[in-house]
Amino acid sequence: MQKPKLGFWDIWNMSFGFLGIQFGFALQGSTMSRIFETLGAEESEIPLLWIAAPLAGLIVQPIIGYLSDNTWHKRLGRRRPFFLIGAILSSIALLFMPYSSEVWMAAGLLLVLDASINISMEPFRALVADKLPESQRSYGFVVQTLIIGIGTWVASNLPKWVNNTLEISNEAAPGVVPDSVKVAFGVGAFVFITSILVTILTTKEYTPEEMAAFDDAGKPEEKKGMLATILATYALMPLIMKKLGVVQFFSWFAFFAMWTLANPALTSHVYNASKPDVMEFAQLTTNEDGEEEAVRSLENEIVFLSETSKATYKNLDKAYNEASDDVGSKMGIYGLTSMIFALLLTFYTAYKSINRKYIHMGSLLAGALGFLYMFHSPGAPDNLYISFGLIGIAWGSILSMPYAMLSSSVESSKMGLMMGVFNMFIVIPQIIAAIGGVVLLHNIIGEESIHAMTIAGLFLVIAAFSNLLITNKKAITYQPAITNE
Repeated sequence: MQKPKLGFWDIWNMSFGFLGIQFGFALQGSTMSRIFETLGAEESEIPLLWIAAPLAGLIVQPIIGYLSDNTWHKRLGRRRPFFLIGAILSSIALLFMPYSSEVWMAAGLLLVLDASINISMEPFRALVADKLPESQRSYGFVVQTLIIGIGTWVASNLPKWVNNTLEISNEAAPGVVPDSVKVAFGVGAFVFITSILVTILTTKEYTPEEMAAFDDAGKPEEKKGMLATILATYALMPLIMKKLGVVQFFSWFAFFAMWTLANPALTSHVYNASKPDVMEFAQLTTNEDGEEEAVRSLENEIVFLSETSKATYKNLDKAYNEASDDVGSKMGIYGLTSMIFALLLTFYTAYKSINRKYIHMGSLLAGALGFLYMFHSPGAPDNLYISFGLIGIAWGSILSMPYAMLSSSVESSKMGLMMGVFNMFIVIPQIIAAIGGVVLLHNIIGEESIHAMTIAGLFLVIAAFSNLLITNKKAITYQPAITNE
C-alpha cells in the first residue's frame, strides 16, 4: 500500500515547528559569539566554547533517533513526544542564556540549549519520511527548508529590531549582555514553544500498524538493545551515507566557522569596530593568583582610569554593539535567500524532475563565492548582502538535498535512527573546528579572523566537488511530487 500524497498546507503544518527550532539555532548562530565576547572571552577561545553544540548533537541525535523509532504514545504518537520535550527545555534555556554572568555559564547553557534543540529537531527529519511517499520527500524537505529560512531571517534580525523599533538599549555595562539581546531571546523562547505546538496539534501520525502496511516499511528485524542497534548501524552504514558524509563534513565545517567567528571577523574587518578590551581603560589591580584584573567599586562597577577613558570605552563598545546588530541582521539574509531558493525549488519540484547532485554542487559553489567575497569588503558593509545572499543558496540546499538523497536510500522503519547517525557527519567537523581546526587553518593564511571566512569558502568548494562521488541513481534523480495521473 502506498502512502497518500499530502497537500501543501499539510506538509507546511507538519514542518511548522522547525520555525521555532530555527529561532533557537539562528539566535545562537548570530549572537552567541557576541555573548562570549561580552563576557570576556578571547577571540581565539570562541570556537572551543562552541564545542558544546556539536557534542550535544553527536550524543543526543542517534539516541533520540532510536527512541523515536521505537516510541508510540496513544495521544502524541511517535515523533511528537520528542517535539514537545525538546521545545520545553529549549525555551527555558533560551530564557536564561542572555542572563549568564560568566563565560562558563553561557557555555553550559549552550550545551543544554543544543541538546534540547536536538531532541526536537531529529524527529522532524524522520517525520517527513514517515508521512510522505517517496515522490514527495524532496518536496517535504524543501518546504521544511522554506520554514527554516523564515526563522533564520527573522531571528537574526531580532536584536536590531528590538533596539530600533522597541527602543530597548543595545548598550550595557562591561561584562553584561544588552537588554535588546535579552528581549530577543525571550521572543525566541515564545516562538519556539508556540510553533512546536502548532505541529503537534495539526499533524496526525500513522500508527505502527499503518506504517507496517506501507510499501516502504522494510523488513521487520529482530529487536536489539539501543546501544547495540546504534553501533550496528554505524558499522553497517550504507555507502550512499558515507559519500554524502564527505560532502556534509566540508559543508558543516564551513558553516561552523561562520557561526563562531563571523561576528568578530566582520565587526573588525568590515566595520572596523572590534570589541574593546575594558582592561585597557580601567584601573588595574593584582588578585590572589597574581593576575591583573579591573578594579571594581562597592557597587561592583568597573573603575576607569578617568572620565575620558570611560567615555572612550563606551563609544567603542557602542560602535561594536551596533556593528554586531548589523552583522546579525545581515546574517539573516542567508535565511531569506535560502527561503527564496527553497520556495523556487518547491514550485519547480512539484512538477519537474531534478538532479539533486548537481543542484547541490552548484549551490555549494555559490556559497563558497559568498564567503570568499567577504575578504574584499572592508569598509563596505553593504557587500555583506551579496555574501550572505550567496551563502543562503548553499544553506537552502544543505538543509534539503542531502536528506532527500539519503531518505531515498534507507528503510522507513529505520529512518529516525539513520537520520540520527547521519548527524555524525554534521557534528564531527564542528568538533574538529571547535578544538582548534578553524583557528589553525585560518592562522596559516593570517592572524586576522576574517581568514576564517576564507577557509569556509575553500571548504565549500571541496564540498561541492565531493558531490561527484555520489553515483546512486535513486538518490540523485528526483521525480515530481505532482503528476498528471
